Amino acid sequence: MAHPSQLGFQDAASPIMEELLHFHDHTLMVVFLISTLVLYIITIMMSTKLTNTNSMDAQEVEMIGTILPAIIMIVIALPSLRILYLMDEVSDPHLTIKSMGHQWYWSYEFTDYDPLMFDSYMIPTNYLNPGYFRLLEVDNRMIIPMESPIRMLISAEDVLHSWAIPSLGVKTDAIPGRLNQTTFITTHPGIYCGQCSEICGANHSFMPIVVEAVPVNNFETWSSSMQET
Repeated sequence: MAHPSQLGFQDAASPIMEELLHFHDHTLMVVFLISTLVLYIITIMMSTKLTNTNSMDAQEVEMIGTILPAIIMIVIALPSLRILYLMDEVSDPHLTIKSMGHQWYWSYEFTDYDPLMFDSYMIPTNYLNPGYFRLLEVDNRMIIPMESPIRMLISAEDVLHSWAIPSLGVKTDAIPGRLNQTTFITTHPGIYCGQCSEICGANHSFMPIVVEAVPVNNFETWSSSMQET
């Protein structure tokens, strides 16, 4: 989760988020180089006393002004398209989970384990245990096995919601009557927090998402106990 006075992104907990962080750094360097070049040209034009009317229609300047932006766009577009296709690819998921957005909580259904369904509500501040995070903790976390491809099927029961976990690089809209799909893999065990990222009404800020990645053996134990109850 985020920390006070944090300026950068959260630490990546999935391969997709690592790719997104690398792409962000790559694009930011391009932006810095362009900004420096433009600032240098503006400074030169404002400080020089030399004028040349022939430079207004110079073909060399026009060619540079056309080819250079095209090269920059290609340098940015190629890695962007690669990440886009990686995010859309779903190859042999080990587990499929359906998440439904409600006003104002999430419900989860593990389609490979029948029946395994539960609702996930935010824990009010006055009921929080010491060490838990305010407005981020829920009564039933979504437990998943680590290092396993997870396919999420996301929809909504009433209004628009958005299922988002920044550290996993996941943000998918939950639209009533439509089933959206995303996939992710957690690289290590941990607890990853997110929130609804679509304004959905008065309690929009009070429907957090908590994903807990655990070893496969622990996940099997948890799923068996949930099915028994």
